[in-house]
Amino acid sequence: MAMPRFLISFDDGAMDHIPAGEMAAVGEAAHALVREAKAAGVWIFGGGIERQRATIVGSEGTVSEGLAPEAKPAIGGFSIIEVETRKEAHAWAEKLAVACRCAQEVREIMYDPES
Repeated sequence: MAMPRFLISFDDGAMDHIPAGEMAAVGEAAHALVREAKAAGVWIFGGGIERQRATIVGSEGTVSEGLAPEAKPAIGGFSIIEVETRKEAHAWAEKLAVACRCAQEVREIMYDPES
């Protein structure tokens, strides 16, 4: 079985408190952390999510614009990492929280033997 993978994410709007003049520094801090994670061999994929641009595709094939009505806050950005333990995932999430200046949520991705 492969090492566990974790989704580390933050909600849309979680970075709204950061002044516009500081966003470049936040972006560089986040990119530096991504480079660190790649060098450590834990980085799988990640990125920011375009704000409030969602399309819902129903099981019958209908397509509608916007978030699902029952949706909680949308994800603003995410990282997928592969580490041995949840404790390691928390350590990377802490680094991301510092770089992005907002809290990060950690969830383990369920193992799929066919992927």
